[in-house]
Amino acid sequence: MNAVGSAVQAVVAAGGDAAARLMERLEARLIELAGGHGALLGRHAGDTIAAGGKRLRPLLLFLAAGAPPPESEALLRSAVAVELVHSATLVHDDVLDGSPLRRGRPTVMAAGGRLAATATGDLLFSRAFAELAATRSVAAVQSLSRASSELATGELMQRADAWRAVPTERYLERCRLKTAVLFRAACELGALEGDDEDRVEGLAAFGEGIGLAFQLLDDVLDVTGPPERTGKPRGADLLDGTVTLPLILARGRDPELAALDLRGVITPEQAAQVSTRIADTGALEDTRARALDLVASAKAELPDLPERQRAALELIADGVVERYS
Repeated sequence: MNAVGSAVQAVVAAGGDAAARLMERLEARLIELAGGHGALLGRHAGDTIAAGGKRLRPLLLFLAAGAPPPESEALLRSAVAVELVHSATLVHDDVLDGSPLRRGRPTVMAAGGRLAATATGDLLFSRAFAELAATRSVAAVQSLSRASSELATGELMQRADAWRAVPTERYLERCRLKTAVLFRAACELGALEGDDEDRVEGLAAFGEGIGLAFQLLDDVLDVTGPPERTGKPRGADLLDGTVTLPLILARGRDPELAALDLRGVITPEQAAQVSTRIADTGALEDTRARALDLVASAKAELPDLPERQRAALELIADGVVERYS
C-alpha cells in the first residue's frame, strides 16, 4: 500500500467507526448522484468521481466536526458537496489546460470534448449546491459559495500568469485561491455541522495552511514525477505555462533558466529536461521545506480540541507530507 493510502487509513481509524461509515456513505452518495442525469453525463461524471483520489477534503470535513464525527445527514451532504466542487474544478481545469490525462486516465475533455467536459463540470457544481442547500444551513452555503468564487478567481489568475515571471507572493496567493480555500471550507463546514462555532476560524486556518502546503508539494511532484505516479508527463506545468515556486526559485539561481522562453517548452522531452535543470538548483528542497513549515504552523495553531480530534487532524496534516515522500 502506498504512503497516501496508509495515511488515510490511519486517519479513518483515528476517527473511529463513525468516520469509516461516513466515508462509505460518501462513496455511495457520489456514485448515486453521478448516475442520475442521463447516460452520457452520468458516464463522464462517474468517471471523474471514480478517479477521485483519497477524498482528503471530505475526511478533513468529517474530523473537523469531531472524532468521532456525528453521523448526521447534514454532515454527509456537506462532505459530498465539497467533493463535488473539487471534482468540478478538476474537469474545468482540464478544459482550460487541454489536459489529456488526469491520474493516469483520459480526462473528460479528452474522452468527450470541450462541450461534454464543460457540461460535466457544471453538473457537478450544481449538484454540490443542491446537496448543501438540503442542509438548510445558510452559513454552510455562504462558506462553499465563497470558496467556489475564490477557486474561479485563482484559475483566472493562473491563466493570466501563464508563461510569465511572477513574484513568489503572487504565486502563493494563486495557490491559496486555487487549492487552499477548499480545504479551508471543508474545515468550516465540518465545524459548523459539528456545532463547534467557537472553533470555526481556528479550524479554517488549519485547513488553509495544509491546503497551501498540499499545492506546494504537488508542484514539487510535477517536477520530479515519475509519470506512472502522477498520471501525467513530468513537467506538465511547464507545458501549459503554469509557473510554480520551484521554477521561480530555480530561475533566480540558473541564468539559463532565467533567460529561457517558456513558450518554447512544447514537448514532454523538453519539459523533462527543464525539470532536471530545476531540480539541479536545489529549488525542490527549498519548496519542500516551505511546505513543511506551513504544515508545522497549521498544526501548532489548531484551537483547543479534544485529544482524539486533534490527533486525527494532525494525522491528516502528516498525510499531506507523506503523499510526497
